[in-house]
Amino acid sequence: MRVFSCCIMKMVFKFSIWVLLLLVYSQNSVAFDPLDPFGNITIKWDVISWTPDGYVALVTMNNFQMYRHIMSPGWTLGWNWAKKEVIWSMVGAQTTEQGDCSKFKGGNTPHCCKRNPVVVDLLPGVPYNQQISNCCKGGVVSSWGQDPSAAVSSFQVSVGLAGTSNKTVKLPKNFTLLAPGPGYTCGPATIVPSTVYFTPDRRRKTQALMTWNVTCTYSQFLVSKHPSCCVSFSSFYNETITPCPACSCGCHNKDKCIKSGSKQATSVGINTPRKDNEPLLQCTHHMCPIRVHWHVKQNYKDYWRVKMAVTNFNYKLNYTQWTLVAQHPNLNNVTQVFSFDYKPLVPYQSINDTGMFYGMKFYNDLLMEAGPFGNVQSELLLQKDKNTFTFKQGWAFPRKVYFNGEECMLPPPEAYPSLPNNAKTDLIAVSAMAASVFWLIHIFVW
Repeated sequence: MRVFSCCIMKMVFKFSIWVLLLLVYSQNSVAFDPLDPFGNITIKWDVISWTPDGYVALVTMNNFQMYRHIMSPGWTLGWNWAKKEVIWSMVGAQTTEQGDCSKFKGGNTPHCCKRNPVVVDLLPGVPYNQQISNCCKGGVVSSWGQDPSAAVSSFQVSVGLAGTSNKTVKLPKNFTLLAPGPGYTCGPATIVPSTVYFTPDRRRKTQALMTWNVTCTYSQFLVSKHPSCCVSFSSFYNETITPCPACSCGCHNKDKCIKSGSKQATSVGINTPRKDNEPLLQCTHHMCPIRVHWHVKQNYKDYWRVKMAVTNFNYKLNYTQWTLVAQHPNLNNVTQVFSFDYKPLVPYQSINDTGMFYGMKFYNDLLMEAGPFGNVQSELLLQKDKNTFTFKQGWAFPRKVYFNGEECMLPPPEAYPSLPNNAKTDLIAVSAMAASVFWLIHIFVW
């Protein structure tokens, strides 16, 4: 009895800890992502030189998220100055507004005089004298899991009416990041050890005069109360197709949707994006911009095969550098992936049950708008583990699915395609055996 009571107490304690963690995360509006626990965007300011009235800083944005990238129209970074600083000039980026610079006389006018500047990346193809390394990509930044070399964006800013030493500089505050929409919460700027640089021949080290970091984390709950994608299932052993749950992504756009095959769906300009990025969806029962379909296709002696298809139902948006993440216990033994690139995600070194799929460059890394070309698909060959493999109780279907870093809504477990009834299977087998025996007797008699 004492042992039983002790076990109960331990369970209650663990449950209390989980509840406490959930409360902390909800109060801070930051969602913990168990599939990418260390993912964040870090914005680093390196002061590379002092000026008569301020400093020149190299600002570098690193996306350390494994499967969440920044897509077009790109990032927007904002902050508040601590004093009355101005931006004299920028390289590799620009502010969206200049503000009131009327107090500056003559031709030496600052680039921006606003107390709360908003900065955006420059577009590709700007003159070389306006460029800096890792700039000018229209604000598009790859995820760390896809391409670490492209998961960075930089610009240079010359700040005036500011401190001119480590002791007099006041750090900017109230940082905001749109990428391209809401979802990110940025912490305060924190002074860290100065960044060290190597000369091109790597024989000499230099360092920044001062460095501070800003860390921004993502929460899906800040974007919308509804998911932005859903998942449907099917299998070779059951004719039933399990669709996405009704109104998976909310039905608030039900009155504005377009029926598939209608004249409006093929009208001129249907795919032109709106300035507010408002979606124009195809009419479906789930009303999601994205549907992921998982089909258990074939069963072999030592392997089994899955077909994955991603369909876009948004007429106004295509997806560049898209990512698809799935969690399934058999992803620890992937034999081959057809048509997609694949990378295992192992945030916890002892567990290998999560994989990231993304398009092959120049082949299917662009998911087109809704229509005949608005889908991408691939097949996945997995080796069986005889100790765990089964088709029973929906084991063959994923536990979690993410598209572009957003968790998708799965059907309820009771709706998963099930194996045929055992009793019916046995009856069919007995009937087949009886028919065979009858046929053999018939042959020998005649």
